[in-house]
Amino acid sequence: MAKAIVKTNFSLPGQKNLYVGKVRDVYNIKDEYLVMVVSDRISAFDVVLPKGIPYKGQVLNQIAAKFLDATSDIVPNWKIASPDPMVTIGLLAEPFKVEMVIRGYLTGHAWREYKSGKRALCGIPIPDGLHENEKFQVPIITPTTKASEGHDLDISREEIISTGLVSEADYTLIEKYTFALFERGTRMAADKGLILVDTKYEFGKKDGKIYLIDEIHTPDSSRYFYAKGYDDRLKKGEQQKQLSKEFVREWLIERNFQGLEGQSVPEIPDDFVSEVSERYIELFENITGDKFQKATTEHILERIETNVVNFLKKS
Repeated sequence: MAKAIVKTNFSLPGQKNLYVGKVRDVYNIKDEYLVMVVSDRISAFDVVLPKGIPYKGQVLNQIAAKFLDATSDIVPNWKIASPDPMVTIGLLAEPFKVEMVIRGYLTGHAWREYKSGKRALCGIPIPDGLHENEKFQVPIITPTTKASEGHDLDISREEIISTGLVSEADYTLIEKYTFALFERGTRMAADKGLILVDTKYEFGKKDGKIYLIDEIHTPDSSRYFYAKGYDDRLKKGEQQKQLSKEFVREWLIERNFQGLEGQSVPEIPDDFVSEVSERYIELFENITGDKFQKATTEHILERIETNVVNFLKKS
């Protein structure tokens, strides 16, 4: 099996600190730039699973880079360059403490809430009589808090503004950007025979200007259905054929794990790790239309460090 990178600990030129997220290792360079190394770690229910997924970091980084480039006319974004298949380097912005989740369909977390009897999500009413995976008349934004530890929590637009997490002026603008980005992503997915079901965006501010930050339209932050057969499956009440991380969550749920107190992560067999890796590559090829070129996993840490250092020396 190919090697998976689950940890980095570089000493880069101008490095001030290192932030280790659930999936990404983010190096602060002189308080001006960020070097984001997308590891092969995988998380579900806000828990990092014990095994890495080969090529997952490359998939996520290259999909995000493609979509950042394809949406830069909608909103400025943080990306400057991707000097390595697993790395993006960009501007350091102060992140807003909310994530902008936008949903075109009643699925995943929204469906679980709806199925439990709730008829509103983040203050947005949802009508009776809907079925799992049914399309909303118009997409809805259901923000979450951005927790440094533990679970992100649903929060309404009104709560975000009233508590001062984001000013009304800034929120109005990132709301506008969120709808526009989702519309662009939806069109790009449709061109490839896919449905962009839901996704999340993160924004930050630098020198008074709002930027799209982090990554977009990857299988970690987004859910895709295959368009072919969607209507038939919906009518029959069957599960949709999808490309997302939801199947990992479902695998864990079947084994009585949802990240709740007292629950233990089940043993993850190598064949499932290989299946997850193949699913990520499948999504890459479907959503980008490009053939995935596997980067070598031999001496991968040395490769990443060399590529990043060479870029930083030139900038």
